[in-house]
Amino acid sequence: MKLLRTANMTIVNIIAVIGIVISANIYYISRTNITGKGFIIAAGCIITLMMLLSPGFLYPPVMSIRLKLLRNGLNLLLLFCICTGVLLVVNIAMWTGARGASSFKEFLTSWLLNLLVTVLVMTAVFFAGMLRVYASSEQLGVKWRAIGLACGFLPIVNLILLFKIISVAAEELDYENRRLLIDEARKDEKLCSTRYPILLVHGVFFRDFKYLNYWGRIPKALEANGAVLYYGEHQSAASVKVCGEELARRIEKIVKDEGCEKLNVIAHSKGGLDMRYALSECGADRYVASLTTINTPHRGCEFADYLLNKIPQKEQQLIAEKYNSAFKNLGDEHPDFITAVTDLTHSACARFNESVKDVPGVRYMSVGSKLNRGRGGRFPLNMSYLLVKHFDGDNDGLVGRESFEWGSSYNYLTVKGTRGISHGDMIDLNRENIPEFDVREFYIKLVNGLKNAGF
Repeated sequence: MKLLRTANMTIVNIIAVIGIVISANIYYISRTNITGKGFIIAAGCIITLMMLLSPGFLYPPVMSIRLKLLRNGLNLLLLFCICTGVLLVVNIAMWTGARGASSFKEFLTSWLLNLLVTVLVMTAVFFAGMLRVYASSEQLGVKWRAIGLACGFLPIVNLILLFKIISVAAEELDYENRRLLIDEARKDEKLCSTRYPILLVHGVFFRDFKYLNYWGRIPKALEANGAVLYYGEHQSAASVKVCGEELARRIEKIVKDEGCEKLNVIAHSKGGLDMRYALSECGADRYVASLTTINTPHRGCEFADYLLNKIPQKEQQLIAEKYNSAFKNLGDEHPDFITAVTDLTHSACARFNESVKDVPGVRYMSVGSKLNRGRGGRFPLNMSYLLVKHFDGDNDGLVGRESFEWGSSYNYLTVKGTRGISHGDMIDLNRENIPEFDVREFYIKLVNGLKNAGF
């Protein structure tokens, strides 16, 4: 929590605690004989109101509006915790002293009224902080948000959840601000300013949506370091042949419209097969300098063969019809679920590799990753991991390790512990910060390698 520990913030937070505690005890203070109590109450209310409306106006700057919102919300939650502890001590002291009350009934009435004010003030502080954190945190994800909403009113459990949320948000704040500072410091180096622009090619069952980027936070990180990016914009589910033809037309259009001579292609999953077809069979090699495949099943997936043989044709067709109908409405011209899956089988890829050969003049490279355990991944890859492992051995939740390698260089990624790196992690699907693996920095280094190689 480095961004919450600067000297200025410590001073501001001490003043804030005093102000919030005063506001929470307005009723009690108003009934005392303290000199200047009106000024004290007014100061406490002003400080509390300022913290609720603009809690970061005196804090050191951070590198983005989102992180400012997260930092302010996180700080309010920490103030809530500190003030709750202080107020607990104050209320214990009130009960043990019980001075100034002519009778217990009078004292109890005063204490309950003061407690009501305290609860109202602290509720405002809590929700002002929690709403900011919920609105700005990427790392909490759906799970912790849902658990927080479902269990927020359970005693003890809600405290545990609060500390968990604070911990996750604090780590995110430090990590993301540090990343932005690094990018700012090196922006003039243009690490990703390659000779040829980058074309990002998605895998199966996704599309290039304007407001839901298949590649997560990766494109923004690349562009911040000088990259020029384009997207494949092909169908979500069609045969390798159809997708390859679409990509070949897309590549030719980009090159001619932008006058960039060639492109460097980074393709994920089935997109790697689509691009190999585009290069070898559709003439796209004239416009492509390099192809880097990310977790592509070059030798197919044996578990896909098993599923197609095991699931009855009627059920397959029902699933396919629903998928094709849905994605036709989303922009696919001729979605073909069954053919797309069939082209990923081990048997289909074996035939593909016999007929589709690499072309000279294009540099082929590949990357793969390992999910260490099923529970380390996120849905649905945590469900498929064991099935894939049974047929294909070590895998990323969808593709076996033996299927990744292709081309002149190969990079196999893994991390220690139970987490590992899944098929989805390689495109930042869940926007999750993984210990020991910074996916954005990985792509920056990958593209920087293309730049240094003259591509």
